[in-house]
Amino acid sequence: MTVFNLLLVALIQGITEFLPISSSGHLILLPALTGLADQGQIIDVAAHLGTLSAVIVYFWPDVRLALWGTLRLLRGKIDTQGAWLAFCLLIATIPVIVLGLILKITGLSDAMRGIAVIGWTMIIFGIVLYWADQTGAHQKTAEKWSLKDAAKMGLWQAVALIPGTSRSGITITAARTLGYNRTDAARLSMLMSIPTIIASATLLGLDVIGTADASALRDIGIVMAMSFAAALLALTLMMRLLRAVSYTPYVVYRLGLGTVLLWIAYT
Repeated sequence: MTVFNLLLVALIQGITEFLPISSSGHLILLPALTGLADQGQIIDVAAHLGTLSAVIVYFWPDVRLALWGTLRLLRGKIDTQGAWLAFCLLIATIPVIVLGLILKITGLSDAMRGIAVIGWTMIIFGIVLYWADQTGAHQKTAEKWSLKDAAKMGLWQAVALIPGTSRSGITITAARTLGYNRTDAARLSMLMSIPTIIASATLLGLDVIGTADASALRDIGIVMAMSFAAALLALTLMMRLLRAVSYTPYVVYRLGLGTVLLWIAYT
């Protein structure tokens, strides 16, 4: 791939991964609408690792707490805030891993990679996000995350395997319906992305292990660095904007893009 293609993929992945507008949908649309070559799974893995690094850096205090908690959890103890956070993240990740494996084995994941599917999911889940954000309560904070809420958000997260849904968008929607305020809904969504991205990157990595050569390593480095920078910038801006505005601008974008995609798909 050319450097331009790599930068384009990295920027799209980095910017859209944590915004509620679907990174996977945009990456599928890139070759479909531009005629550029598909980036392939190696580049997908690199882009995911870049965005993973960004969310770890941005939410490092929470990540460090969960890491120490994981050590307690491995010893069978859930007696600290970190261990509880790690346990909730584990429960929230199970549905997407199970459904992801089912879709991969059956081949349904490839069958859903169409412009029409992305158009409909952009519109439908954009409307759902708007409804949840406008009607949801604001009394819950991330520190009060319960196991029941983690399980519910995990089930919603599994729906994001449908291209165009948006993993961050659907988990933020779930959190808002459960009464979490806008900032903490995004915070929980981002923390949930860490084990999910690790699982996704591992699954993709197993398919391409041993196929990388010297040029591929260069491409991987470029994509990881650029997707990290783009994701960190997008995260920072979104978290700051949420203190003053709602999720409506993202909903408007989803509705507009979805309408254009449906027009393309059916004409």
